[in-house]
Amino acid sequence: MGAGALPFSQAYRAGDFVFVSGQVAFGPDGKIVPGGIEAETRQTMANIQDRLAAAGCSLADVVKTTVWLANRDDFPAFNKVYGSYFPDNPPSRSTVESRLMIDAAIEIEAIAYRPLAN
Repeated sequence: MGAGALPFSQAYRAGDFVFVSGQVAFGPDGKIVPGGIEAETRQTMANIQDRLAAAGCSLADVVKTTVWLANRDDFPAFNKVYGSYFPDNPPSRSTVESRLMIDAAIEIEAIAYRPLAN
C-alpha cells in the first residue's frame, strides 16, 4: 500500500513549524526499496527531504526526529547513514525498536522549524 492511500497529511505546517508524518522507504514505484537498512534509510531520508521541500524547508530546518527500527541490530548501520544527513548540528532524536505497520525496516518522522516570511 503506497502512502497516498492513507488518511493523513504527508507534511503539515502549523505556524513556523512543519510536521512531517512518519516516512518509510517507498520508492518511486510505491514499493519499499530493496537493499536492507542502509538503502531504506537513504530512501526514507529522501522522502523526508521531498516533504520538507514541498513545505519550503530543508534538513537544516529539522529540530527533532523520531525513528522506529524494526530490528535493533540495524541501529549501527542506520546511525551511520542517518548521521551523514546531519553532519553539523544534528536535531534532537528518539530511536526505538518497534514492530512497524508495514513490512519495512525503518520509519522516521520529523519536525522542522522555519519562520514564515512576513
